Amino acid sequence: MEFLVILAVVAILLIWVVAIYNKLVALKNRFQNAFAQIDVQLKRRYDLIPNLVETVKAYLTHERETLEAVIRARNTAVSAAQAAAASPGDPGAMQALSGAEGALGGAMIRLNAVMEAYPDLKANQNISQLTEELTSTENRIAFARQSYNDQVMTYNTYRQSFPPVVFAGLFGHGSDAGLLEFQDREAIQTAPRVSFS
Repeated sequence: MEFLVILAVVAILLIWVVAIYNKLVALKNRFQNAFAQIDVQLKRRYDLIPNLVETVKAYLTHERETLEAVIRARNTAVSAAQAAAASPGDPGAMQALSGAEGALGGAMIRLNAVMEAYPDLKANQNISQLTEELTSTENRIAFARQSYNDQVMTYNTYRQSFPPVVFAGLFGHGSDAGLLEFQDREAIQTAPRVSFS
């Protein structure tokens, strides 16, 4: 009888540990999926920016420096996004992506300011359509980033709580996942909005 009680206690403890492991895996998969949604929207934006720059180039021939700064910032952001996609939740990768996105946002704000000075740009249908798509994409990125950060917070909170914290390191969940926050708060508040209406 005593052996059955010990066996039952061991079985219950084993089931409990397996449940902790499974929940850690499920929460990690959720935040990785949430990052994949950000990645889709970032790629969409990265594809739209060169089209906008190419369309604007005809009007802004003497603003070459601004256009080149946008393309450089875009290329840096693409590299940072690829690194982050390879390791979603890695705090260093998330910080590098947020820095690159802040620089890209700043470059887009400068481009928008330059474009505002050209009335012909406001009338161009292609530019109007591209800017509308960019604005829509910015909104999607914001929603996807919020979802990702929510999932990361849920994962981190569970991973840090007791008793999962005891087993997390053993199961390969030894560190917190990184949030995706933008370093330049001003760029967030004035997100790259390129509207001509």
